[in-house]
Amino acid sequence: MSFPILKIVVHCSATRNGKTLKRNGATSAQAIDSWHKQRGFKRSVHAVRNFNSHLKHIGYHFVIDIDGTVETGRQVGEIGAHVKGHNSNSVGICLVGGVTAEGKNHGQYTKAQWVALHTLIRNLEARYPKAKVYGHRDLSPDLNGDGKITKNEWVKDCPCFDVWDWLDSEEVVNTDHLFKE
Repeated sequence: MSFPILKIVVHCSATRNGKTLKRNGATSAQAIDSWHKQRGFKRSVHAVRNFNSHLKHIGYHFVIDIDGTVETGRQVGEIGAHVKGHNSNSVGICLVGGVTAEGKNHGQYTKAQWVALHTLIRNLEARYPKAKVYGHRDLSPDLNGDGKITKNEWVKDCPCFDVWDWLDSEEVVNTDHLFKE
C-alpha cells in the first residue's frame, strides 16, 4: 500500500563525518539495517518481499554515503521508521556522518553528499509537490506551545544543520557544513 507523501525528512547517522559505514562487503544501508534490527525495527513481510529483501529492518527510504552514492532502503510510500509520530506520509533520508572527530554534533558532509542530497530532494519535491522538507530536529515536540521548535526543544540535533536555511540559500553545497579532509 502506498500513502501520499507530505514530508521529506533529512537525518544523519550520528557517525563520524567523512567516514563511510561500509565494512566487509556490506553497504552503509546494510550497516544501518543491522543497527535498526538491534533497535527492534521491522519492515512488513510484504514490503520486504517486494523491495530490498536484503534490508529487513532499515527505517530510512534513502541513505547517502560519503561518496554521494544514494542507496534505497524502504520503498517510497512504505511507512518509515525514522521520526516518532511522523513516519506515515513521509520519506526519510539519512546522510552518513553528523559527528566531528571530537564527538560534537556538527554535520559536515562531503561535496558529493551535498550534491546527491540536493538532487534527491529536488526530485522528490517534483514528484510529491505537497511535501514539505524538514530536518529531523524540526519535528521535535513543541514543548512550550508557541508554534516554533527551538533548539532547547530538539530531541536530537539531527541532521546538525538547518535544512530550511540551506534550501533557501539556493546553494547546492552547504559551505558552512562542508567536510574538509
